[in-house]
Amino acid sequence: MDTDWNEELVADVLADQYGIAVETVEMVPMGTDTINRRVLTADGCRLFVKEYGATVDLTAVKAAWDMAEYCRAAQLPVPRVWPDQDGSFVAVAEGSAWAVVDEAPGRVATSAMTVARAEQIGMVLGRMHRVLAAYPLPRLRQHTRWRTGSVEDAMVKAGVVLAAAKRQQHPDMVLLSHELNQRCDDLRAHVDGLRAGLPEEFVEQAAHADFTRTNMLVLADVVTGVIDFRGARAFPAWELGRAAFDPRTVATSDQWADCALVMIQAYRSENPTLPLADVVACVRVALLYMLFSFYGAATSEYGLPAEAEADLQRHWHERQTSIRRLLDSFADLEDVLRSTPERPGGRP
Repeated sequence: MDTDWNEELVADVLADQYGIAVETVEMVPMGTDTINRRVLTADGCRLFVKEYGATVDLTAVKAAWDMAEYCRAAQLPVPRVWPDQDGSFVAVAEGSAWAVVDEAPGRVATSAMTVARAEQIGMVLGRMHRVLAAYPLPRLRQHTRWRTGSVEDAMVKAGVVLAAAKRQQHPDMVLLSHELNQRCDDLRAHVDGLRAGLPEEFVEQAAHADFTRTNMLVLADVVTGVIDFRGARAFPAWELGRAAFDPRTVATSDQWADCALVMIQAYRSENPTLPLADVVACVRVALLYMLFSFYGAATSEYGLPAEAEADLQRHWHERQTSIRRLLDSFADLEDVLRSTPERPGGRP
């Protein structure tokens, strides 16, 4: 994208839609569905600007930003969303949808969690779920393939991914083929048994629905910003498990189990009403979710910058390692969670 034209476009949109005078614009080469920019305003404010494509679901995008601002108003570490001159958190201009937020301090962590950071994340997520329990259920619903999807369909997906990787001239087809074969073996061997131990019913509520390492800003071990709300109805157990068993931590840190248990304990201190059965099940849910996800196996289709593509490929390999470690350890982790004393106000 031409730099001068890019800066002029952003300056025009922010002036017309938000009454903001732009000093400088910097492209941020991350994200699969948006064009992201950092902006310095004429009066010294640092903003983050997201531009959505013309085919975006505007209703879903607006709902996600509404949820983000609701959480910020509840004192969660969420950057402020700027309303446009019509009072909407999403402006439509120049053939695109736009959202503007304050740039929060901190950066996305690239390393495994520490125990201290895991505790912080658990407190933030628990508080968020407690706040969002009173929020209207979003129209968008998080998929539950990990709970209801067929093993046969997942194995077909593995074949589709392998074929796509061949077309894209994946740099290591031998390794990828081995990994996909291992995934199919694991699906056949473990899904039925894992599902048999799930609760019949889960709590469902409004949720961030993409609360992962890449959507949290941290400074040292403090969470300074929760970003990129997806805004869907989901199971808190799923979102908790996904955060607690972050593949980068599980795959690369000897403290991964301690991090997970500390995060879950901190979560329960802030959201004690989530039933213990849901809390215990978050381990199985995280494992099942990994088994049914092929995100990152073939990356060329996303059109990412080289740095982002390499990070996504790393995520795929770390997820493979995480599956092996969780298969070996999930029963012991569940035993620890079952033996944890009930929190005041909690439900069995």
